[in-house]
Amino acid sequence: MKLSSREELVRAARFLSSLYMTKCYLQYVGRVRGNPLARSSISPWHANPYPQYERIRAEGPIARGLAKGVYATAHHDVCKQVLTSRSFGTVGRDDNSPFDRVVDLSLLEMDPPDHTRVRRVAAPAFTPRRMAAYEERIETLVQEIVDRAIARGNFDLQKLIAAPLPIAIISQLLGVDDVDDVAFVRYGTALGGLLDGPQSMRHMREATSARDALREMFEPLIEQRRTDPREDMLTTLAQHEGDTISADEMMPLCTLLLVAGFETTVNLIGNAIHQLMRHRDQWDRLVEDPGLAAGAVEETLRFDPPVQLTSRVAREDIEIGGRLVRKGSWVIPILAAAGRDPKVFDQPGRYDITRVDASNHLAFSSGIHYCVGASLARLEATIALRVIAERMPTLRLNGKVPIRPSRVIRGVRRLPVRVDAGSHAQRLTLKAHSYKESSPDSSL
Repeated sequence: MKLSSREELVRAARFLSSLYMTKCYLQYVGRVRGNPLARSSISPWHANPYPQYERIRAEGPIARGLAKGVYATAHHDVCKQVLTSRSFGTVGRDDNSPFDRVVDLSLLEMDPPDHTRVRRVAAPAFTPRRMAAYEERIETLVQEIVDRAIARGNFDLQKLIAAPLPIAIISQLLGVDDVDDVAFVRYGTALGGLLDGPQSMRHMREATSARDALREMFEPLIEQRRTDPREDMLTTLAQHEGDTISADEMMPLCTLLLVAGFETTVNLIGNAIHQLMRHRDQWDRLVEDPGLAAGAVEETLRFDPPVQLTSRVAREDIEIGGRLVRKGSWVIPILAAAGRDPKVFDQPGRYDITRVDASNHLAFSSGIHYCVGASLARLEATIALRVIAERMPTLRLNGKVPIRPSRVIRGVRRLPVRVDAGSHAQRLTLKAHSYKESSPDSSL
């Protein structure tokens, strides 16, 4: 139903009032009352939230949240219990917003049996066999992207390398040709930002515009796949429509795959390079042995993951971490804090790409909501780090690195770097060019 101009103004006013009160409350609880969970998401603490997570850990297995009926945990075992227990779910969020929800986050906000049914449609795109098929294409793309970056000398690695790769791969997985990289970055950033909730009227407009643009792009492509099937995700959706997945569930799943595929991988690559530049001994190790790239990915997921936390609602009264959590209460498992739990990891504050147990992190969640695209994100990041180490051994930071002001997504706004000229770098670049010329391009 179309709203009148007066009704739209009233809804906008209610939204702005709600947003203002929420921000004021967060600032008050963080700055005045010193709540560590609030501080972890506001300036200046958001740039390094980990000391705040340690304060939460010190409060015990289940700590106070931001309001009554909301708890947080920084303990690995409790996080895993909450994520895997059938006593917790994702359904139950308060949707009484002055504005209708801008975007449906599909699998992220489903419980069984709907979650099981819809996930079954997406899962075949991420099997080991499909990962093997993606590998050569990812290698070729990374080499091409690095070519362009090296030619500049000084560049923003987040913009020139970390962002274009996942956009290219996820668009090919979905079956979208001739992608506008700049537009996709804008869509992914606007919609990914909604994980923290709308931040302003401008953010609402950007997210709504992104949602509408994606719908206009995906709907005709899905219609086309009904009569002209291909080997891509849109064809899979079209083939399962009405049987496994409804028409209303197709767009949210496409949007989720785009947003999650972009936000997770771009920030995983960016965070990894940022930490490697801050820990030069680890960068030197990677340059000496690029085969350590997979270890660098796992250690980054443990030490500085792209997704910091998630939330679950109690579906029944349950005792957890020695505290009774009532039905309807929320628990926030801080995934990033779980990765630094000293009961699980030795010297958790040390970044070490040779750590043998780094993969015990919870960066991709756990249980039925374990990230469906985790294997693809790992593959993209591993190849990217290996190629960067091989071809840019003299890579260094070239300025301050601003951190995104987000509670859920952790990443850099920019990653200014430079590549110092040197015979070693030139030799490796020539070697990489030789590899590229001898390796035929392949499509997904």
